[in-house]
Amino acid sequence: MASASGEAEENAAEVKIGEEFLKAKCLMNAEVALILEKKYDQLQQVSEDASCQVSQVFERSLQYATQSSRYKNPGAVKQVRDVLSRNSLSEFELCLIGNLCPDTAEEAKAMVPSLKHKGRGLHDEKIDIMLSNLASIRKLE
Repeated sequence: MASASGEAEENAAEVKIGEEFLKAKCLMNAEVALILEKKYDQLQQVSEDASCQVSQVFERSLQYATQSSRYKNPGAVKQVRDVLSRNSLSEFELCLIGNLCPDTAEEAKAMVPSLKHKGRGLHDEKIDIMLSNLASIRKLE
């Protein structure tokens, strides 16, 4: 469908999220947390009083990313991205699954409706194996 302005409507269920987002690299909350923690550590090394170097927005962003991350270990975060990257997922889908951590294929498709589209090679068994691999990574943390 096209809107009155002639542009295609965005629809996350069909991964129609806008051209600029399709080309963008998405980050899971765990990846954002690692980046912000590293930056925070760098700021602490530069100044003895890190609070004057860090804005309130930065602190809240770090706190949110850390609290909402299911993976804390940098090695685990890399493993999660590797597992998800092997499964024909868009960056958008990869980050949703990495952040939401569904337990079953049915749950994953309810949370990420674009997984339902035929012809992608993502049948329930393959999704369940992928989710099982993610659950194993979480258990080892």
